[in-house]
Amino acid sequence: MPSLVTRHSSLGQNGQPWHHGVTRYQWLVLFVAWLGWVFDAMDATIYAIVLHPALHELLQTSPSTPVSPEQIGWYGGIIFSIFLIGWAIGGITFGILADRFGRTKVLIATIIIYAVFTGAAALAETWWHLAIYRFLTALGIGGEWAAGAAIVAETWPEEKRAKAAGILQSAWAVGFFLAALFNLTLKETYGWRGLFLIGILPAFVALLVRWWVKEPERWTHAHQQPALPLSAIFEGKLRRSTVVGSALAFVAVFGLWGSTNWAPTLVRELPDLKGSDPATLTKYVSYSIMALNAGAIFGYLGFGPLADRFGRRPVFAFMCLGSFVMLPVTYLAPSSYSGVLMLLPILGFFNNGIFSGFPIYLPELYPTQLRATGAGFCFNAGRILASAAPFLTGWLVTTLGTFGRAASTVALIYLVGLAVLFFAPETKGQRLPD
Repeated sequence: MPSLVTRHSSLGQNGQPWHHGVTRYQWLVLFVAWLGWVFDAMDATIYAIVLHPALHELLQTSPSTPVSPEQIGWYGGIIFSIFLIGWAIGGITFGILADRFGRTKVLIATIIIYAVFTGAAALAETWWHLAIYRFLTALGIGGEWAAGAAIVAETWPEEKRAKAAGILQSAWAVGFFLAALFNLTLKETYGWRGLFLIGILPAFVALLVRWWVKEPERWTHAHQQPALPLSAIFEGKLRRSTVVGSALAFVAVFGLWGSTNWAPTLVRELPDLKGSDPATLTKYVSYSIMALNAGAIFGYLGFGPLADRFGRRPVFAFMCLGSFVMLPVTYLAPSSYSGVLMLLPILGFFNNGIFSGFPIYLPELYPTQLRATGAGFCFNAGRILASAAPFLTGWLVTTLGTFGRAASTVALIYLVGLAVLFFAPETKGQRLPD
């Protein structure tokens, strides 16, 4: 069995490109899973973009009573938290179902769920309507990742899995770009409700999964054996993997949703943009999200080669340290839009790039019978605790006075990530467990 260790360059051990020997079907599986995750990210991001105008409309009781930034922070944080709870429940539940009934069936179901309920959010008449629709959307978003990460890990060759997983996670940045693009081109005409309706489009990806993708041979073979319960991931040596994996995911999610995903609101509050008309603000917000995710793409694609070169643990540590430094630098140092715009790509490299480690690392911790269950649990269980992050940020805004100070305080969570890594098993160079 070839080693997982690859050269740092784009060439393999025999001087061939790293993707040499990958079959057309393996590329097809990666593409379909990638496309599902693109729209997954787009639907998740739409809310962060339209948070301000949507809550302004839904919370306003009369034209003479303006909605304050504190109200936006409070109710926006509540909805973000409810969304993360739904994401956690969906990720854990559908991860178990993917091990029981198959990766492709769950992939289809979850894509349809998040697409339909993103579109349904356009019908919201109150803030709690929006919260319910976002909760239901999150069930599908969480489940899609568990099935997609498992099917890519089990289909691709051993020595190329890390790079494939990095490509898969890069879909998140592309989804951000799509959301920002739609915001830039359609929001002025169709409003925030129109952006939610665009979220129905991913339902068509489910048809591609149905037509093109079959169950991995690893799963088909393992499915012939008796199913294992969720409790199995807490037994024997898997207990350590589950605790460490969940803790790392908690840190990454807490940092992202407690700070970086408030970037659109931060931009709207910058002193040099005060008084700008809504159309101008929409453009500035879209450009800032694009800048953030330009850096994120490099982080997503860079994690795999770096992890093959230096190991999974050192690269996780690098991303945690970079996030810890860049959050306060980005949110507190600049006082102008141009300053924020220059720093957002660097923040995106670290704060978003760390997520590429999870489709690489988590499937390597579990055998086939428990792969989607374990990876889905780790990636999403921490979200239940991390669901407090947006709520905490909303409270910190009211306490500290600005989004910048609140988000910078949240950066302390990355010190927890550095501590957890002392207990993390290293999987570099090891074969995917059967």
